[in-house]
Amino acid sequence: MSLKIGYTTLWVRDQDEALSFFEKLGFEVREDLKHGDYRWLAVASTEQPDLAITLARPGYPMDEATSQAVASTVAKGMLSTLVFTTDDCLATAAALKAKGIEFTRDAGERGYGVDAAFRDPSGNEFRLLQAASQPARS
Repeated sequence: MSLKIGYTTLWVRDQDEALSFFEKLGFEVREDLKHGDYRWLAVASTEQPDLAITLARPGYPMDEATSQAVASTVAKGMLSTLVFTTDDCLATAAALKAKGIEFTRDAGERGYGVDAAFRDPSGNEFRLLQAASQPARS
């Protein structure tokens, strides 16, 4: 039996806004399908095309109270768990800042490597990591 992760879900406030954000990160649309009011929107990195992120809007099949709770939690940056890796955190952070990406923690040396944090327009916070086994470039 072969089992691997093909998709992960990221809750977003607005799918078009999220798509624009991920395009700034260099991701491409893998699937964009509509079924009534439901939209399945998945993006993937050109560096890792077999793992897609579905950009999901709170709503169907959730009830209204759950949908509002998820949207509120997303806006606080509490539902994202994505860690993006790079071989040069300082240069990647600078390039993303130049594209208008909002950083909440500047890139810097940490015990586990070079790390930074940034947010998307929905409030999700992500990490950018250069593992400690890859020395920082000046």
